[in-house]
Amino acid sequence: MSPPNPELHLAHAFVEHTNCCLFLTGKAGTGKTTFLHQIKQQTHKRLVVTAPTGVAAINAGGVTLHSFFQLPFGPFLPGTELHGGRHRVSREKRNIINSLDLLVIDEISMVRADLLDGVDTVLRRYRRSELPFGGVQLLMIGDLHQLPPVVKEDEWQLLAGQYASPYFFSSRALSRLELIPIELKHIYRQSDGRFIDLLNRVRDNRLDAASLATLNSRFRPDFSPQEAEGVITLCTHNNSADAINHKRLDALPGSSRCFEAGVEGSFPEYAFPTAASLELKVGAQVMFVRNDTSPEKRYFNGKIGTIAHLGRDTIRVDCPGEPETIEVKPVTWENIEYRVDADTAEISPKVVGSFNQVPLKPAWAITIHKSQGLTFDRAVIDAQDAFAHGQVYVALSRCRTFEGLVLSSPIVANAIRTDPAVLDFVAAIESQAPTEATLQTAKIRYQQQLLDQCYDFQTLARLLGRLVGLVRGNASIVTITAGADLFDVQRTTQEAICTVGDNFRRQLRTLFQADKEPARDPVIRERLAKAAGYFREQFDTVLKPCVDGLEVESDNKEVRKRINEVIKQLRQECAAKLAAIVACGEDFSPGRYLRALSAALLEADQRPDKSTSIYTEADVGHPELFRQLRHWRAERAKAANIAPFQVLHQKTLIQIAVHLPDSLKALRTIKGVGAKLAEKYGAEIVALVNAYRSEHRIDSVTLPLPHSIGPTGERKKAGKREDTKKTSLEMLRDGLSIAEIAAQRGLTTQTVEGHLAYFIKAGELAIDGLLPKERLRELEERLATVQAGSLKAVKEALGDDYTYGEINLVLAHLQHREGP
Repeated sequence: MSPPNPELHLAHAFVEHTNCCLFLTGKAGTGKTTFLHQIKQQTHKRLVVTAPTGVAAINAGGVTLHSFFQLPFGPFLPGTELHGGRHRVSREKRNIINSLDLLVIDEISMVRADLLDGVDTVLRRYRRSELPFGGVQLLMIGDLHQLPPVVKEDEWQLLAGQYASPYFFSSRALSRLELIPIELKHIYRQSDGRFIDLLNRVRDNRLDAASLATLNSRFRPDFSPQEAEGVITLCTHNNSADAINHKRLDALPGSSRCFEAGVEGSFPEYAFPTAASLELKVGAQVMFVRNDTSPEKRYFNGKIGTIAHLGRDTIRVDCPGEPETIEVKPVTWENIEYRVDADTAEISPKVVGSFNQVPLKPAWAITIHKSQGLTFDRAVIDAQDAFAHGQVYVALSRCRTFEGLVLSSPIVANAIRTDPAVLDFVAAIESQAPTEATLQTAKIRYQQQLLDQCYDFQTLARLLGRLVGLVRGNASIVTITAGADLFDVQRTTQEAICTVGDNFRRQLRTLFQADKEPARDPVIRERLAKAAGYFREQFDTVLKPCVDGLEVESDNKEVRKRINEVIKQLRQECAAKLAAIVACGEDFSPGRYLRALSAALLEADQRPDKSTSIYTEADVGHPELFRQLRHWRAERAKAANIAPFQVLHQKTLIQIAVHLPDSLKALRTIKGVGAKLAEKYGAEIVALVNAYRSEHRIDSVTLPLPHSIGPTGERKKAGKREDTKKTSLEMLRDGLSIAEIAAQRGLTTQTVEGHLAYFIKAGELAIDGLLPKERLRELEERLATVQAGSLKAVKEALGDDYTYGEINLVLAHLQHREGP
């Protein structure tokens, strides 16, 4: 039975019950990898597991940092934009990032500071948060006394002015967080106290003369390992290990056999756990590169044996000291990507590729880098060319026993190097080891922070204010429909939601107790339940009817795009806040809160377009119905003394005449039909459509390809483009008013006025009839007193007495009269 491990318990509790940034470290063989696999299986948090290299990622059951965050391999300088500001991720990746509670980074010792800052930049960008790492909790696992990050000299020349060291702990983003270090103490790999003490001295660069002499007592210059002993040589460089393996394999009698891997889907070559074309011979020394998942657990990653038999379908391996031969069959490694389950909002791994091969590799030698995380009974250490900090320690600590260790060359004191930056950092965090009291304080603080964030509506107010500002600033070229008056909604939201939310946050802070978790405080739970009832009613009656029904129309694509982006963000924020409030009111716990938040964000992000295709008048296959709908619209407009487009836009009318919706539900799927419009006119529209369908015996509707799409689904080559200005002129000459032209074409009156101004300036159209004579004369006089400038500047000078369209028409008239 293993002894109790209080550090493991503490680490698990910090991950589960706080949002603290954690650095889980420990000497080689203390169970860091085991802890990672336990967290993956047990945590209630949505997590992504990453590592700096492909092999490390596969071993950890995760993905590489570069691939997940789509980061460049070169140096990342703080303050610069990724990919020159063109960094893009898929919707799926955005959903994962927004749902993420916990980011695990394994082998953190190999992660550079600038890479960690790149991760911070991506998380903050897509989570729209200025908190470090976008508010995501970090769990970093590794040992700084093992392998360091790789930094080329030219890269460090760029980074040296920004970072004190290349190690992760020099990250700027990390400096903004309180880092909780937890060091695992119990060593599972070695049990000999003297050997453990010796390894610790190597690790901490504390070797004295006596210790160095003890270590070098394992120097055996004439040692020649016998094949049956299962001894592996650990080298500093790939070419040394490869040369040994090739030489030993070629020296064996008999012919070799190649085993070809089956690779499917996406599985990059750099992440292959063994050779895709694996050459083996009977008598070859091999190492298992995978743990046995069968109940027998016959082998583990790093176990050494010898090929006893090569069959067509199986390989048999003998291991030193074991009477039974191990039968080895091909196994499958999986390459994963993370996805968000649309139903549960959980982040789950999805297999995108596989690598099927026998889990073996020739193993007379292996590099020290590739040995990290492995355990050997017998090993020859060839570390005379050690070039990186921590290499000697990694090599020595792979061995279970001191007696199983052989040195092919003596260890010299200067080969055992520990970076001073690492020593300083380790010394600084030694005094920061957390206790149970630290944990309890962090749990309470975490819950308090979640509740404070829940009732903080500043982002909601900012988005609503930005939307109102965009609409007001572009009032002449934008038509916006909503389930309620947008400006009244902004005022009421500020009063009934934002201000009340601030007051409630202040009240909660007075109720918070330093020694009691809010989730266990009956007074706070009661207040949360009442607050949930109040805020839910405000959202349902004030905000949601407006936000859900928001639709924007404008011929200015850029303005329309900007407004739609704000609407999208507003809907997401509204959904997230409402879900969080409800979760807090029902039975508050951090887990319930986080799940509700992520599910709401996912649902809001997946809100579908109301129409998959936008049709034009040329696509209408039922012109008779189209005329009936236009006539109905004109009648309703006349009765309400409003313009026809205020009843229904021409674009929406066209979609109805194409889709032929036979129910209110079907009508709501059409772009431009919001809740308010459906409630007001839906029954009449559906009745008109159903009467037409009945008369013409239309049971089902086959939608045409949009007019600009060819019969194969490909876009037709663009022909002569319609002159939209000329169309407006022709409609005017046909006797239609500006308002009628705008209504029929689905445009704003200002747009049509702009079309006509073009022809007035060119002398093809007289202004007579477009403006009353007195209005024309009055505007001419006023314009004579205004300094020339942009249309916006002229409008600001004249005030609200005149519209943009009127000013544009008169300016065009004056310009034509003055001539070129």
